[in-house]
Amino acid sequence: MTLTGFLTYALALGVAAAVPGPGVVALVARALSSGFRAAMAFSVGLILGDLTFLSAAVFGLALIAETLGEVFLVVRLCAGLYLAYLAFRLWRSAETTDRIEDGPADRPLASFIAGITITLANPKTIVFYLAVLPTLVDLRTVTGTNYATLVGLTASVLVAVMTPYAALAARARDSLRKPVFRARLNRSAAAIMAGAAIWTVARRA
Repeated sequence: MTLTGFLTYALALGVAAAVPGPGVVALVARALSSGFRAAMAFSVGLILGDLTFLSAAVFGLALIAETLGEVFLVVRLCAGLYLAYLAFRLWRSAETTDRIEDGPADRPLASFIAGITITLANPKTIVFYLAVLPTLVDLRTVTGTNYATLVGLTASVLVAVMTPYAALAARARDSLRKPVFRARLNRSAAAIMAGAAIWTVARRA
């Protein structure tokens, strides 16, 4: 691969990642409800999910992925249900304003699992790596060094795109210390999470 090819891939990925989708929406909701640390753990899950699809495309598993449509459907439904569960817990936690910061959504591991699950079920991510990527990169000529570079580029671009979303949302959360405002914030995050759940289930690749 040439430098131009890598730059083209990075630019296309950056644009695709920056356009709000289920992943970005859920990331913002996680930052609002649990803060920057949980949002970054969520981002790590998102990145690992992207790398899974990148690896599938590079190593010629696109055909297998196409034949496993029903499996991806199940994953998407599970992700939607998990998001709906998180939305329910956030809404319930808003009713106990003095314990909002101690909710289960604060756990980094839960955030990480949510991130990778949502990415694996995200139609936009599936389309990008299994349909768009082959038009940007000649996968037949990708070497081990090229693959390592693509992995590094993917992680770097996604961190650069997701971190501002998480930081801004977490800053908005931290600026509202009063319990009544925190309760409203959790309800808003629950509504966003519920919307992401519906989007994840309803959209098709």
